[in-house]
Amino acid sequence: MGLIGPGFIAAHHVDAVRRLGDVDVVAFACSSKASAESRAAALRVPQSHGRYQDLLADPSIDVVHNTTPNDLHHAVTMAALRAGKHVICDKPLALDRAQARELRDAAVGAGLAHVVTFNYRGNPLVQQARLMIAAQELGPISFVHGHYLQDWLSDPAVYSWRLDPRRGGASSALADIGSHWCDLAEHVCGSRIAAVLADLATVVPERYAPADPTTTFARNPDAPRTRIEVRSEDLASILLRFENGARGCFQVGQVLPGHKNDLQLEVNGRRGSLRWRQEQQNELWHGRHDAPDALLRKDPSLLRGDARRYAQLPAGHQEGWSDAFRNIIADAYQWIRDGAAPQAKPVPLPSFVDGYRCQCVIDAMLSSHAAGGVWQAVTGDGAVAGETAQT
Repeated sequence: MGLIGPGFIAAHHVDAVRRLGDVDVVAFACSSKASAESRAAALRVPQSHGRYQDLLADPSIDVVHNTTPNDLHHAVTMAALRAGKHVICDKPLALDRAQARELRDAAVGAGLAHVVTFNYRGNPLVQQARLMIAAQELGPISFVHGHYLQDWLSDPAVYSWRLDPRRGGASSALADIGSHWCDLAEHVCGSRIAAVLADLATVVPERYAPADPTTTFARNPDAPRTRIEVRSEDLASILLRFENGARGCFQVGQVLPGHKNDLQLEVNGRRGSLRWRQEQQNELWHGRHDAPDALLRKDPSLLRGDARRYAQLPAGHQEGWSDAFRNIIADAYQWIRDGAAPQAKPVPLPSFVDGYRCQCVIDAMLSSHAAGGVWQAVTGDGAVAGETAQT
């Protein structure tokens, strides 16, 4: 395995792969030789490259992990596919649905494994909820709702490349964390989002970026900073209609003090409800109107199918974010070992097909807001209504 890209998430990719026990992490590539050498040394990776093209030219590398900023996802991933590498790419898959569709088609056409790290699918109780809903235990689904709330952008002195449309894309909060919620909702419910109505806001329209980008989170008031006007959303409220007839809504925000990584999904059916929260991810609430509510705690002996194999520890032993991430990476490498045939892909594993789908839903939300807050339909393959679908 070789990894392209710096940042917080890169170390977690390396950690997850090493936990598999049979994959060699052999190379690291960054935007400069110096940064590549530094990151490779910190993560004990033997080779480093200042150009990702040099990493792709290495015939010993079978799998490439793309953890670059959003604006590089398309170019790096496409180059990796052309080099015959299996690719595991961070979300969002690309800057827009046109780029995402191109990557989906290229990966499928090449017969290579293609994975997007919608890692919350890797939690055992998320899979338990999916299987319960598929077994009709909740009855017909009527309402799907929740939120993904954070506070890391509350301070105007904090600035990230994610807020720069040239690097992060037209969307900020929706692309960054709203994409996780949308993928989770569709995956768990087994039904696509058919239409959206979006209201977006920029709560902090002016930010002050540090001259040294490595001091993004510094609180030194005397540090030199540059005023930047921000146009992308840091808060959003969305109404949803699902293909199965269910209604829904969710909120996304990154300027909400006290909310660290508050992802919640609730699904209400005619006979029961399920609610899962990322910050209490070892519990699944099961609500019923004609019987006592139940709280299912993560216990392999009580789980089923894909949910059971995702629980790596016995009951009472807490599993967390990095464990769910590892589960998705494990599925990715199992798919690669099995030849990457479409029929061999584990059901919970998110692919470029899912990445493209999610990008189209986000783009529909942006279109809805730009039109003044009107319902915007999403076609079956994910393309916004009025666009010619391509497969």
